[in-house]
Amino acid sequence: MRIIISNSSMEPIYEQIIGQIKAMIMDGRLQEETMLPSVRSLSKDLKISALTVKKAYDCLEEDGFIITVHGKGSFVARGNQNLLQEEKRKEVETKLEYAIEEGRKCGMKDTEIRELFELIMETD
Repeated sequence: MRIIISNSSMEPIYEQIIGQIKAMIMDGRLQEETMLPSVRSLSKDLKISALTVKKAYDCLEEDGFIITVHGKGSFVARGNQNLLQEEKRKEVETKLEYAIEEGRKCGMKDTEIRELFELIMETD
């Protein structure tokens, strides 16, 4: 599992880890029941605090992406297709909001944005 941390990013390191692991799960690079590196192992590889990795794993577990079995490790959760679908929808929604915001910033009216959206939908 390859995770790249950017120290110059404004995004906290634990959120960078969360985002990259979620992306790997969503695009199938990490399959159900795949064991993740231990907290200590990943913190050593990334040269960061084990507490930072633990926080990322805890958040991923809260969101239902992974499960942790005491004494065995953390694994990609099974049967989370609905969760993955919802995550993908949120991602699309965020991108659409960004596109609308950019359109408004350059002076487009909502009707123009809608027309452009409809035009793009017709060509696909």
